[in-house]
Amino acid sequence: MRKKITLLTFITMLLFATTTAVANDDLYYGKKKIQVSASESDAEIIVNGKTIGKGSAEVLVPKDDCVSVIVKKTGYLTEQIEFCNQKGMADPPKSHYFEMNNDDAFDASVQTDIANVDIEIKVDDMDKDRAWKLINQIVLNYIDVIEMTDKETGYLRTAWSLQTFKQNTIRTRMIVKESSSDPLVYKVKLVSEESGEPLTSVKSDHLFKEWDRVLRSYDHTISEFQARVK
Repeated sequence: MRKKITLLTFITMLLFATTTAVANDDLYYGKKKIQVSASESDAEIIVNGKTIGKGSAEVLVPKDDCVSVIVKKTGYLTEQIEFCNQKGMADPPKSHYFEMNNDDAFDASVQTDIANVDIEIKVDDMDKDRAWKLINQIVLNYIDVIEMTDKETGYLRTAWSLQTFKQNTIRTRMIVKESSSDPLVYKVKLVSEESGEPLTSVKSDHLFKEWDRVLRSYDHTISEFQARVK
């Protein structure tokens, strides 16, 4: 009886192993291999949300499935493509090359520590009327629409200035607040935000987030306040 059980167990295990091997072989041999590479040797290659290499990597496309390949690097436009290995569709290529292009939003901006923070401007030699008039003049040199202003409380906020790029939308505004009357001190904030998508409506607040860069056209805003309002 013991021998029968042992033999039966052996046969069952053998059949299971054979079936599994066949299934694994079918799965393996059904895959398609694609060698992908990018013009930037340190560009990150991401397949279905997982980083698999930089510059070049081998992408496996399972049988009857598709994979999404994203290539990205700071300062360059993100490239994306989908490869499918499905019946009735053209076979994926054996190789694919990503020619990466400069990010126009990145090129049109500079990284800075003055974005989205309050910068204090202390007024020593001007009275409030003169300082307030000068502040308004400086603001209008950069953004010509003031959304809200109150001289008595020393508050000013511009409308959003919008600029769209190939893969991004940037909106910028300025906010000025009087933080002290004696001594006279104003806080100036240059608000810079990005959506990560082109042609985003300026009113879609939920799509924008703070950006640690500012467009070059606003790069000297704070330094002009510091140089002229004093």
